[in-house]
Amino acid sequence: MSEPGEQLLLTCEHAGNRVPARYARFFRGAAAALRTHRGWDIGALALAKHLSRRLDAPLLHTTVTRLLVDLNRSIGNRRTLFSDFVRKLRDDEKRRILERHYLPHRRGVEAAVARPVARGDRVIHVAVHSFTPTLRGVRRNADVGLLYDPARPGELALARRWRAALREVAPELRVRMNYPYRGTSDGIQTELRRRFDARDYVGVEIEVNQEHLAPDAPSRARVVRAVEASLARLFPSG
Repeated sequence: MSEPGEQLLLTCEHAGNRVPARYARFFRGAAAALRTHRGWDIGALALAKHLSRRLDAPLLHTTVTRLLVDLNRSIGNRRTLFSDFVRKLRDDEKRRILERHYLPHRRGVEAAVARPVARGDRVIHVAVHSFTPTLRGVRRNADVGLLYDPARPGELALARRWRAALREVAPELRVRMNYPYRGTSDGIQTELRRRFDARDYVGVEIEVNQEHLAPDAPSRARVVRAVEASLARLFPSG
């Protein structure tokens, strides 16, 4: 585990593409979409579980598809919280989805941060995600992205150290900062930053190119080992 006074927490918000039985009728004919990056972050859960085992760090995740409700978006996000498959549901049904499939994860993560902070520890929250190699016809030119808030010194320092560690263990990987998304975009970590002081909470999201995380990807084992080895350098066991 990490050194005393510092707790590592892993989460995976887009871990699966499961559709609860109550909403199956809204996803008839959506099997193809559910299998793609639209339905989940391919390979992210396997990576997160590997990191959790090897680093002895707690992992919180959910396997409900982001096409039902996106756990990495705020409740006020009208554009992407609910997908087109369920956006026209009545408000009471949307509230039911939030209560059963959204709030348990969000509240669980907040509690997992609050408990160590109350003891005087600092929490390092690593959210594990993956991204599609090509989006709307544009090829992403990165293997790993590290997302953070540059206005929070602890996050900037951690992201830089992690990038350096990745370059040491796997110099062939293209590692980019705040790519393919901005670290300050709407997500679970942006909300936690509003709730916890920068001295107590450090949130960095890792985004891994899905061409390395697909089950049959030749580079899968190598990239997973590189991420593990680099993170272990930052949080050595014992």
